[in-house]
Amino acid sequence: MKTFNKSIIAALVLGTTAMGAQANSWENESKDAWIDGKAETVLLMNTNLNNFDINTDVKNGKVVLTGKVNSELDKELAEELILSLDGVSDVENSLTVVNQMGAKDTDKDMMDDDNDLTDAKITTVITTRFLFNSEVGGTGIDVDTDNGIVTLNGSVKSDAEKQLAVKIAKNAEDVRDVVDKLTIVAE
Repeated sequence: MKTFNKSIIAALVLGTTAMGAQANSWENESKDAWIDGKAETVLLMNTNLNNFDINTDVKNGKVVLTGKVNSELDKELAEELILSLDGVSDVENSLTVVNQMGAKDTDKDMMDDDNDLTDAKITTVITTRFLFNSEVGGTGIDVDTDNGIVTLNGSVKSDAEKQLAVKIAKNAEDVRDVVDKLTIVAE
């Protein structure tokens, strides 16, 4: 009888442990699915990338990028955009560059490309943060970036929403300044 009781207790302990592991697995899979959705959205919103040629897979917060892009700049941009997302622990960038330019870029062209990359990243990160923030009507705000200076155009419903939008923009990485051209429109 004692052996039977010990067997039942052992089975219950193992079953409870397995259920806990399954719950933890489900939680991790849900978090990964959320990150995957955000990654797909940030790539979709960036007009410099063709998101239909880029695939994202997420495992324990690590995003693996596969597919093809037109340049090294696009490859770097995709990685930067994904790294900027909350919850992403690492990015494995396995994107293939298919249309690399034959001529070597001049230093000025490379600097312009770096500025364009940074500006595109800033715009996409801020726009994505607006869309994922329930307190900011992200679809009513247009974000433009030039040399790290962000200009916000559009309308918001309150002064608090306007202040939050400006704060979100100022807190994005690589932002030098924010020009607030938002108007408050009461409904």
